[in-house]
Amino acid sequence: MQLSANGVRIEVDIHGPESGEPLLMIMGLGMQLIAWPEGLVEQLVAQGFRVIRFDNRDVGLSQPFDKLGVPNIPLAALLHTFHLPVKAPYQLADLARDAVGVLDALGIERAHVCGASMGGMIAQHLGFAHGQRVKSLTLMMTTSGHRGLPKESWRVRRALMSRPRPGATAEQRFENILDHFVALYGVIGSPGYPPQPQALRERLARSVKRAFRPQAVARQLVAIAADEHRAERLSRITAPTLVIHGKDDALIPVAAAHDLAKRIPGARLEIVPGWGHDLPEALWARLAAEVRAIASQARP
Repeated sequence: MQLSANGVRIEVDIHGPESGEPLLMIMGLGMQLIAWPEGLVEQLVAQGFRVIRFDNRDVGLSQPFDKLGVPNIPLAALLHTFHLPVKAPYQLADLARDAVGVLDALGIERAHVCGASMGGMIAQHLGFAHGQRVKSLTLMMTTSGHRGLPKESWRVRRALMSRPRPGATAEQRFENILDHFVALYGVIGSPGYPPQPQALRERLARSVKRAFRPQAVARQLVAIAADEHRAERLSRITAPTLVIHGKDDALIPVAAAHDLAKRIPGARLEIVPGWGHDLPEALWARLAAEVRAIASQARP
């Protein structure tokens, strides 16, 4: 269903009984709500949650922002490198306000919040700027954005910046897009929990068929680059917080998790061997249990 949240049309999907504890799930860069696997959602519902997934603005079935144009990624990277202001079509703080708007539209005063990757960055904004709406925070495979942290390798950067091969027909273009994403997940996925190739391709096909907005990825990438002062604000977070990260995350190196946990008062840190930058089925039960454990520490 679609809701008006912060003046933006946002696609929302809800699983679990109304009596369940609200759990707002925020996905990462260019990712759709279906990137939270149904099996993980079922595990979370079994833990007593009412799971609320949504497409961030500009991706999936939520409102597109193509009118804002395509940002100049090389220029944004250059400005960021030299500590100069980066002008973004919208800010991560705007995406956090969208998330609060989802809660408003559903009549939810306070919710548990779980964010992955860029979704974890948005969740951090919720924690320090909208703390009265957050019961607990689970921050998966994400970072404070502090400049002193290790970066991804050149191999990962090349995979991120590569583009699908062109195709002569719509079918060829579709298959080339799938090839591109399969190759990317081969670089950033979990070495300890490799997916079945056909299952991965089918999952990616569902995502591309639902929506494919590469220009939105560029806008969100610049929003991340423009989010300069998040790390200094993390000490304001008061909700019980779990930082959970893969030891073998090639996209956001594990040092980011140690840094993030140190910056948030009382945060608990869990490092998972073999886990990369994805959500492998073998970890769904553990992730759901970890979200339940930190939620149990929240005040009524």
